[in-house]
Amino acid sequence: MISLKEKFKEKSDQVGAEIKQLLKEHGSKVIGEVTLSQVYQGMRGITGLVTETSLLDANEGIRFRGYSIPELKEKLPKVKGGDEPLPEALFYLMLIGKLPTEDEAESITSTLQRRSHVPNYVFDSIEGLPVSSHPMTQFVIAIMALQNGSNFAKAYGNGLNKKDYWDPTYDDAMDLIARLPRIAAYIYRRKYKGGVHIEPNGLLDWAGNFAHMMGYGDESFKELMRLYMTIHADHEGGNVSAHTTHLVGSALSDPFLSFAAGMNGLAGPLHGLANQEVIKWIFEMREKLGVDLPSKEQIAEYVKSTLAEGKVVPGYGHAVLRKTDPRFTAQMEFGKKHMPDDPLVQTVWRIYETVPEILNGLGKVKNPWPNVDAHSGALLVHYGMVEYEFYTVLFGVSRSLGVLASLCWDRALGLPLERPKSVTTDLVKLWLEGKDNIWGD
Repeated sequence: MISLKEKFKEKSDQVGAEIKQLLKEHGSKVIGEVTLSQVYQGMRGITGLVTETSLLDANEGIRFRGYSIPELKEKLPKVKGGDEPLPEALFYLMLIGKLPTEDEAESITSTLQRRSHVPNYVFDSIEGLPVSSHPMTQFVIAIMALQNGSNFAKAYGNGLNKKDYWDPTYDDAMDLIARLPRIAAYIYRRKYKGGVHIEPNGLLDWAGNFAHMMGYGDESFKELMRLYMTIHADHEGGNVSAHTTHLVGSALSDPFLSFAAGMNGLAGPLHGLANQEVIKWIFEMREKLGVDLPSKEQIAEYVKSTLAEGKVVPGYGHAVLRKTDPRFTAQMEFGKKHMPDDPLVQTVWRIYETVPEILNGLGKVKNPWPNVDAHSGALLVHYGMVEYEFYTVLFGVSRSLGVLASLCWDRALGLPLERPKSVTTDLVKLWLEGKDNIWGD
């Protein structure tokens, strides 16, 4: 059977030739216009990079190589007897553009198992930090420690043709993906379980083994991890973690340095830390109201008081989406199947029935619907994972699949150093007065 690496080389050569021809024929074609508000307000909506692995549609949600989340749940290979897709099968899809067969998915699982050994010095680097350190801090430090074994850094140092940059990038990506569950589980057990660690089980799939090493043997929790790792894997290239990984990688920083940078972005409250903020907000609401399952009326009053204090309702709204996030829906379906009577999960559903109408009534919110973060914490708490500071690490392990697949594509296509032009406000003022042309036309 042809290896995944060989298939990726064949596919990327084909796409690279297509892009070369596109640029030759249409390289000077103008795609769009940039407004001043976009320049000042986070470059929202500016098309400025290519990400092959996924595309975010405002109405349909995330599509991985054209497949929606419901389609992925149906079509991606699963473990025997399971209902949720294998995340490693999604990695294959993002890399190659085609759904893997069960044998191809099993081959990736086996490859990740073989590459999953973590050197002792990585654990030593974690142990050198205070146990009180945030789990994301420990996670990034461990990734940086792994950089010592970078195939790309070694090959580049020895002299490497730029046409071959993709090769050691691919190996670094596979090594990172394989080792992250072991590292994340080690941090979890160190910080929350008294340092009592659990050895990996080489017979389990990537996400199932992650659940096992964290100490969760329930088969439905393993299913949750498979779902979680799949739906959080990618969200096109403009989000902070994906774009940061891409940007740092464009400097030919190796995948370990690039991914560590992306994870520092993921740790921000406006990105991956949002799921932590959601569950914290719900806990605070239940404590203030003195009930485990608030009524919709009670939730409505609490939401209004939150908004009156100038705060946002965490988990609601998205920069691009204009409907309920399909990732939220997938988690809601999981909850209805595995824990329909859980008060915390029911609270999430009641918030969903309450908040959009209130936000719509403000007349200022473009998207009043829940995103992926609105639901994930409640599912985790059901199984006893109440340590919400760790949730972003789970997100990070999952996001490795998308951003590292993209990084392989970046190097295979020979994408250059990313260096957008910036201007000063003084120059903007001159342009508005007609004295300069900052757009360079």
